[in-house]
Amino acid sequence: MKGKYMAYVGSYSYTEKAKGITVFDVDVEKGAFKKRCEIEVDNSSYVIASSSGKTLYSIADEGVVAFRILENGSLARLNCAPIRGMRGCHLCTDKDDKYVFVSGYHDGKTTVLSLNPDGSVGSIVDGVFNKGYGSVAERNFRPHVTCTRRMPDNRYVLSVDNGIDQVKIFRFNDKEKKLIQVDAIRCELESAPRHFRYSSDGRFLYLMYELRNQIDVFTYETGEKSPVIEKIQTVSTTSTKQPGNMTAACAMRLSPDERYLYCSNAGENTVSIYRRDKESGLLTMLCCLPVSGEYPKDIGVFPDSRHIVSVNHDSGSLTFFEVDYEKGLLVMSGREVSVTEPNCCAIVRIGG
Repeated sequence: MKGKYMAYVGSYSYTEKAKGITVFDVDVEKGAFKKRCEIEVDNSSYVIASSSGKTLYSIADEGVVAFRILENGSLARLNCAPIRGMRGCHLCTDKDDKYVFVSGYHDGKTTVLSLNPDGSVGSIVDGVFNKGYGSVAERNFRPHVTCTRRMPDNRYVLSVDNGIDQVKIFRFNDKEKKLIQVDAIRCELESAPRHFRYSSDGRFLYLMYELRNQIDVFTYETGEKSPVIEKIQTVSTTSTKQPGNMTAACAMRLSPDERYLYCSNAGENTVSIYRRDKESGLLTMLCCLPVSGEYPKDIGVFPDSRHIVSVNHDSGSLTFFEVDYEKGLLVMSGREVSVTEPNCCAIVRIGG
């Protein structure tokens, strides 16, 4: 946890009130951000840091933009690479920073691009358009890929399709460099799976459903032809027994020590916090409380795991909280910070 940290918040720039990425110095002890500057990116809908923490990647209208994270936390643009499809909505690198996986909500495409040794984005390695139909016109009628990650075993890639209620399972290796579908997790109709996370040991998956307002916990084992995935638990993302149609689970993150999991909920504008058992993988809800903002599109977890920031898209704000895990409470830890239409937050250790 020692060292200096920066936060990078991606925003839409349609209105020209935001440039794209806002750079903040992070005060870990106080659980607060201090604005430093803004970097121009066309409609930064998602930002991530590389596994090494040396590069920042952002979705942009023109594809994927790469920035070198300098020793002082500032950003130096490396390059931009097209994805030959409609703009993406989610990014993820693999643990070795060999590839970046781009999820396409609008065209249902999963795109894999290579990464160069200096962190810049290379050429397209492979791309797959999902096919099929959902059950609800517009929202869940056609493929919408919302989250793609390579598993720690480096053998499989999982890609969440929010529109047709499936998680596609692809075989992918460094030799063939092709996404070959070998299986799928078939979810309930109209559940709208959105994001998933996995434990660093690769033993457990956490799949969040946007419309069903639930998280499923799965065990994961590497198989010869396809992974062995079994569901062991389902928990609600909200404390309300009947949240209604106006509540939608938005974002999910694990704490750095993986002892806790967090999920934000739009509509009721809350964040749910769960204690995670590392041995069994099971979750226990500790609290579900308001975030003092509208449409918490993302959550940032501070490196001390004691503080979180809620990225509130509709209210144009970042709100900060200290978490009391024993009492199940969120205590506001500082003044909110205004950011125009924020979408995503990446907290990164620099200079390490």
